[in-house]
This record gives sequence, C-alpha cells and structure tokens, in this order.
Amino acid sequence: MKTKSGPHKIGLVSLGCAKNLVDSEILMKQLEANRFELVFDPVDHTGIDTAIINTCGFISDAKQESIDTILQYVSAKKANLIENVYVMGCLSERYQDKLREEIPEVDAFFGVNDLKKIISHIGGSYKNNLVGDRKITTPSHYAYVKISEGCDRKCSFCAIPIIRGKHVSRPIEDIVGEVSRLVTGGMKEVILIAQDTTYYGLDLYKKRLLPELLDSLANIAGLEWIRLHYTYPDGFPPELMETISTIPNICKYIDIPLQHISNRILKSMHRGLDGEKTRQLVESIRKNIPGVAIRTTFIVGYPGETKAEFEELCRFVEEFRFDRLGVFAYSHEEDTAAFSHRDNVSEKVKQQRVEELMAIQEGISLSLNNEKVGKIFRVIIDREEGDYYIARTEYDSPEVDNEVLILKGDMAITPGTFCTVTITRAESFDIFAELQ
Repeated sequence: MKTKSGPHKIGLVSLGCAKNLVDSEILMKQLEANRFELVFDPVDHTGIDTAIINTCGFISDAKQESIDTILQYVSAKKANLIENVYVMGCLSERYQDKLREEIPEVDAFFGVNDLKKIISHIGGSYKNNLVGDRKITTPSHYAYVKISEGCDRKCSFCAIPIIRGKHVSRPIEDIVGEVSRLVTGGMKEVILIAQDTTYYGLDLYKKRLLPELLDSLANIAGLEWIRLHYTYPDGFPPELMETISTIPNICKYIDIPLQHISNRILKSMHRGLDGEKTRQLVESIRKNIPGVAIRTTFIVGYPGETKAEFEELCRFVEEFRFDRLGVFAYSHEEDTAAFSHRDNVSEKVKQQRVEELMAIQEGISLSLNNEKVGKIFRVIIDREEGDYYIARTEYDSPEVDNEVLILKGDMAITPGTFCTVTITRAESFDIFAELQ
C-alpha cells in the first residue's frame, strides 16, 4: 500500500498536439498556485500520488496511445501504487460515457473545457488572476501560443469540430499581452497555433486579421522569431504573404496541410480547393515569400483512393519538392462525414502508401539539404546532446523538422542562444554545421 510521506504530488501526462500541451500548461499554473507539487510527463507512477492524463482523440493511433496510458496508470492504482487517476482532454470529451463504462477505475473524466471542474475536484480553487498565464514546459527560449480554439471547417475526415466546437478567436490584445510576458521572461521564439490560424479574427472582428496580429507581435522588443503553424489552404489571405515576406522577425516558414491533390478526393474531403487551385496557391506562396520553407501533410488511404490517385499525389510531391512533409494513414472516425463512406483501402495498403510517399520525401529532403552545404545560416541552439549542440534554422519547427548538429568543441553555448554556422554535411533529415 502506498503511504503518504510528504506533500501530495500530481503527475500530469500530456499527450497529442501542441494545442493540448498549452491546455496542460494552463492547468499546471493553476495547480502550482494551489500549492500542489507537480511532475510533468512522469516516466511512470514512481514518486506521484495522483495522475492526470490529458488525452488525444484525433485519430486511431492517438486514441490507442491515450487508452494505453490510462490503463498503465489504472494498473498502478489497482496495485495501490498511486491514489487517483483523472482523465481529461479530447478523448475524454469525445468518449466520456464509453470510457466511464469500460474503465470504471478512473476516478473522474473531464472534457476539454473543464479546467475549473478539474481544479475544484482535486481540492483546489480557480485563480482568476492567472487567466492567460501558464507554466511553460518547453525549453525556456520557445513556446506555443494558442490564438484561437475550435474550428468552423467541415473537413470530412476530421473530428476536431466535434471535440473542440466552433472557432473562437482570442482578442489581439490578450495574445500580445501573453507574448509580451513570455518575452519579458526570456522567450525568444513563439509558435502560433490553432485549428486554423488563417481563420483568425473572422468571428471576433468580422474579417481575417492574422496579418494584423502578426504585425502587432512583431513589434514586441526582444521577440526574435514568430512562427506560424496550421494555416488552411482555402481562404488563405493573400496579404499574409506580404506580411511574412517583409517583417524580419517572422520566420519564412508556412505550415499548410494540403491533404491531397486529386480533385475527387479533395472534393470528398470538403477542402474547398481543387488540385489546380492547390498548385496555384503553393506557387503563389513561393513567388511572394522568396526563400520560404513550406511544411505540409497528406492523408493516404482515404475511402476510395485508387492507385492512380495515389500516384497523382506522388507526382505532385516529386514536382513541388516540399521542404518538410508528413504523411498520415486515413483514420475512419465516428461522426465525421467520411464515416459514411466505406473504409475500403486496407491497412496494409495504407501503410505501404505512407512508406512510399515518405521515401520520395526522404530523397527530396536529402537533395534540398545538400544544396545547403557550404552556406551560412543563423540558428538557435535548442539543447545539448552528446558531443553536439542541437540547433534549428528559421525554416525548422521544434520536434517535427530538421535539426542542425554542431560539434561542441571547447565553446560553451547556452540553449536559446543564436549563432551563425556554416553547413558542412547533409543527411536526409539532419544537417551538420560548424560555428562561424
């Protein structure tokens, strides 16, 4: 039996995307203010009394990871190694009744908007003076900043609007205030996130105001890099290209999930653009933001995707040579529009297509990286790892993109420091450099 030998310790496990991580950080700040001891992302149950699991419920793999994590901590509770298990977040929002029935050992389930309920349930009180504050869990030089919640899009494969509700923009002054506080605390880079960042402002100000938001943030003294994630192709604001190309501390980096290029599949996905308009958009971004790095994602194995349609996607990737690319196997999600279609591409074929498309991208990435050899870049040091400093250029986002490996030598460099390097060698997804 676990015996209490000190202050009650809460272990917070945060799964899924960066948007989930921000929710976890907000909760942690509140718990800290209530004088709970916290362990973020504990390796296991050791040293904690209560586990709070912030789950992901987006696609099947993420759901399985969430369920496996819940069961791990439930087993620890059954063995009297921890006292309580609480579950929150997207999976809990979407399947709360089913989870409560199938995993009754969990002490309580909470949805995505139940922050105050969670704090109250574990014996704390919500601190109104901390609205907009959070405990940063990323390295101290970069943070994710959520500019809106929810989504008004109707993509046929996506459950996010079901889970998170309609799009709600945060006021510009709230975001600027949050980023200003972060920069005052030493933050060098902010990564703007939402379900759809290009939709920002439409609900609150009756027009898209992402360029204006970026312009306001760019004026914050000491903010070196502003990075933009999750832009949506349909309705991409043309003025956004000018904003990114002309303001020096906005990274020349666009994360834009295109999902496919086949006209039939894009129409079935309810993406709003056909293949030709998708091509035109990518070409326009590259023309109007010289030197931009484009990150995109694609879904393979969508219901009815033929071999010919997949090959069309492969040719598109080969032709447009995206700087960064991710591929997902289609996940058949309940309550989405695509769920009415027969999930008729086998899992084996889906995985083969993922691997084939990523193999194409690996060759493209190696070629693009080789072009950087001998060139000079400004990088930010993220961490030390063995004999190397691990860094990034403005064209790379943390955790998902390429890294720059710099031999440490005799020079001590603090993470968060900007350096100038020369690229000396390239691999498919990493490049090696030496300090200038």
